[in-house]
Amino acid sequence: MEKHERPLPTVLTIFGAAGDLTWRKLMPALYNLYLDHWLPDRFAIQGVDVKPMRDDDYRQHLRDGVDRFSRQGKSDDAAWNDFATHVSYLPADFTNPDTYTRLAHSLAAHDQAWNTAANHIFYQATPPRLVGPIVEQLDRAQLCRERGRARVVLEKPFGRDLDSARTLNRMLGNIFDETQIYRIDHYLGKETVQNILAFRFANALFEPLWDRRYIDHVQITVAERIGVEHRGGYYDGAGALRDMIQNHLMQILCLIAMEPPVSFQDQEIRNKKVDVLHAIRRIAPEQVSHTAVRGQYAAGWIEGQHASAFRTEPGVVPDSTTETFAAVKLFVDNWRWQDVPFYLRTGKRLPARVSEVAIQFRPVPHQSFPASAVIDWHPNRLLIHIQPEEGISLRFQAKSPGLMMRLNPVEMQFHYRDAFKGTPPAAYEALLLDVMLADATLFMRVDQVEAAWDVIMPILDAWNAVMPTGFPNYAAGTWGPEAAEVLIARDGRSWLMPTAVTDPLEETSERR
Repeated sequence: MEKHERPLPTVLTIFGAAGDLTWRKLMPALYNLYLDHWLPDRFAIQGVDVKPMRDDDYRQHLRDGVDRFSRQGKSDDAAWNDFATHVSYLPADFTNPDTYTRLAHSLAAHDQAWNTAANHIFYQATPPRLVGPIVEQLDRAQLCRERGRARVVLEKPFGRDLDSARTLNRMLGNIFDETQIYRIDHYLGKETVQNILAFRFANALFEPLWDRRYIDHVQITVAERIGVEHRGGYYDGAGALRDMIQNHLMQILCLIAMEPPVSFQDQEIRNKKVDVLHAIRRIAPEQVSHTAVRGQYAAGWIEGQHASAFRTEPGVVPDSTTETFAAVKLFVDNWRWQDVPFYLRTGKRLPARVSEVAIQFRPVPHQSFPASAVIDWHPNRLLIHIQPEEGISLRFQAKSPGLMMRLNPVEMQFHYRDAFKGTPPAAYEALLLDVMLADATLFMRVDQVEAAWDVIMPILDAWNAVMPTGFPNYAAGTWGPEAAEVLIARDGRSWLMPTAVTDPLEETSERR
């Protein structure tokens, strides 16, 4: 077995341990890390939540989630029983100081039993409103004073706008050092997202072409076939722009547009990402209608199944004006990308679940072939498939077999499943391990969060000032409102049809 660096002794405390995120994502990821010998020999997982539950009942609940969602299939009895000995549950009130006194005693007991000072990770798998109270109680109990040992992990959203994000960051900064804060975005843990760095900077072939001289435009699509499911109450107060573009799509844009790093150290990578966000052209209020589009899905049909309108989903108000689709055109004002448009779109109840980056290259500067040879001419295009099928494909022109000169587009394809046998680790596996190893490369720094909010604030302000008309404006099972087509058609371009479709059952398991 290949040797690899393993974390130091660690106690992982999960607030919200009885919730859906822990059941679907965190515990299957931790169990897979255990099976693959990534966890330290001395580790403990301490669940904390308000739901009354005994340790044995909690472990069985977690095993049900592992059996359903682990990439390695159902758990083995012997392996699970050993793993479960490291798991315990504390039913408690998040706002009660006694909870944190009991937690402190538990952490001290592990240190004593292991005869070492273990690292303490506090994972907040809770609604955003509980972040402040939990962090303040951790501070009062003096559980996060040792910077080298204590870390806090936060799930998105990081605020609702720039002001609230700054308030949250100030509160966190008063208690933690920035090196202790891990703002998690599960998209950055996906293999293909991480592979963007390797593809760009480990190959001499593509990086010389990666600029305005050769690239016409970039499209980033994150489409979801599902609706809001059980998240209607949260989503109705957020919307597609906050929920997806401000974080997921903006992070992908940073990886596509960033300059080559000097090293692969976490601060260097994050510096380059922040440079991209600072270079994004800010949208003037009067230009919002020409650079951003919003939509909301009506009832429709997806693969023969009826889909309800957003306004009839559980937890959504009947006259909601929240957008379930958003498309934005951005420019990165620097030497590499000047005047190259980045088109970002995301939406719910679209025809397919697919995340994809399309790099469209400029046409050849001179067409020397006869007209009859180029009837089916298409520019070169590079596609980075993030989900469901992870891989990369490159489209180029080739001569069709025959006695006549006829050119047709062909594709060169790389698929993870074919090139690397086996199932790649889930995103949360990579991210949880990085927290244990104190590697912040894939996590958002305070200035990165605020810069991302700053980019979209003109859009949010404009949309908040003027209520949308015509909602709902696209049927479930279509690719969004007509205005999104107009947005890109003004530039003489069109949205590219994504290349992958997946089974709807797989998509449901992807959501937390």
